[in-house]
Amino acid sequence: MTAKVTLSFSDETIEEARRFAKREGLSLSAWMDQAAREKALREVFTAHAAAVGRAGLDLESAALADAREVGMVDDALFGGRPSAA
Repeated sequence: MTAKVTLSFSDETIEEARRFAKREGLSLSAWMDQAAREKALREVFTAHAAAVGRAGLDLESAALADAREVGMVDDALFGGRPSAA
């Protein structure tokens, strides 16, 4: 579903948006929708990362440890050669 809204932008902002939309082969409306959606997702992910940090979770270290473990299993099973996926 699409909602029609009236928005006001500075001349500079709207010209930049038009230029980016044209470069990406999108209508101005589609480009603005995508830009707003990306901004909203960045806000959500930033808030999530902050919450994870406050909780004292170190997901990056856990992911790196998982990758090391996968490498050790590959070494044990395939002699250091990556398995065929």
